[in-house]
Amino acid sequence: MNVYDGERMAELMAAQGLTAAADAGSADLVVLNTCHIREKATEKVYSDIGRLRKHGKDPMIAVAGCVAQAEGEEIVRRAKVDVVVGPQAYHNLPQLVADAAAGKAALDTDMPIASKFGALPRRRKVGPSAFLTVQEGCDKFCTYCVVPYTRGAEVSRPFAAIVDEAKALVDAGAREITLLGQNVNAWDDAEGTGLHGLIAALDRIEGLARIRYTTSHPNDMREGLIRAHAEVEKLMPFLHLPVQSGSDRVLKAMNRSHSRDSYLRILDRVRAARPDIALSGDFIVGFPGETDAEFEATLSLVDAVGYAQCFSFKYSPRPGTPAADMADQIAAEVMDERLQRLQASLNRHQAAFNAATAGRTCPVLIERTGKLPGQMLGKSPWLQSVHLLTDAKIGDLIDVEIVRADPNSLSGVQRARVAA
Repeated sequence: MNVYDGERMAELMAAQGLTAAADAGSADLVVLNTCHIREKATEKVYSDIGRLRKHGKDPMIAVAGCVAQAEGEEIVRRAKVDVVVGPQAYHNLPQLVADAAAGKAALDTDMPIASKFGALPRRRKVGPSAFLTVQEGCDKFCTYCVVPYTRGAEVSRPFAAIVDEAKALVDAGAREITLLGQNVNAWDDAEGTGLHGLIAALDRIEGLARIRYTTSHPNDMREGLIRAHAEVEKLMPFLHLPVQSGSDRVLKAMNRSHSRDSYLRILDRVRAARPDIALSGDFIVGFPGETDAEFEATLSLVDAVGYAQCFSFKYSPRPGTPAADMADQIAAEVMDERLQRLQASLNRHQAAFNAATAGRTCPVLIERTGKLPGQMLGKSPWLQSVHLLTDAKIGDLIDVEIVRADPNSLSGVQRARVAA
């Protein structure tokens, strides 16, 4: 979602006559699009601001995104930046930049989500794979998470606006669209269309070859969406469904609305609908009070699922969240050891999933050039990176035989062109 927001802000400023700088040191305006999920990401914002001030040409600095939303005037006081704009107000960035240039205050952390998308310019040029935000915000209030406070309540964009933007993306060169949301499978409209109905509508767009969506919440994994994995050919066999822990007690303390068993039963239904689906998830280790046995329950869940890929993190206390004030905060060295063990297990499963792909022939969407002469890189249906020597062009969808599987990527040989 931050990539999508960054692209839209770049389009806004391009409409004002600005062009992309070669690097931050030569820029007149630097926009830092920020995340507030973990403390390290927040502190990196201030580090980057200091680096820009010290080594650059003293550019105008705009801080956008969730750190801007959470800290507001504190950023201006602490770092003396020129513009602060929250994630629901970045459509006002051109005016804020103009205000800052005129010496006026330039801070906007309002949350009128509906007006933002209506004010953004039409998509003109994109790569073969494009992001499309359909839903923002979160009503789940997990005890470790700041998203409800920085992105606001769950809001779904109108059906017609999403379809129009999807068509514009295809007209601008996209062959694959990934639907985005903090809880993307909570998307719905007044008619009760549901995400599966939206996917069915996008399936009818001529020229669109692939559909993906992320990030989903187990509580919103409805039967219609599960059926879509069996019925919609363009919907890729990949599901990112965060679980966070394998312990029911920890899940309850996190205010997650699922249990270990209910999560596994969802995955069973998805696999029944699409047997070749690749599964992905999120994990937090070291949540307050997590015991050794509860961490072992997470490891056993990883083994039970066999994820194709995952994201895993140490618990990071965020100011204002209930978990930050919980007793039994876990020592840093314990979290480090647990994260290393978890990532080692996740890496084994990812390597095993990749290895099982070797020898298969699958369609690969070419996305960019590689480092070697004649080398191109693309994505398999299961979101694996594939590199091969080919004369195919960016945006081509070609049949590729996977001849070698590495832990983080695949090597292939072109067999037949599917579409150009």
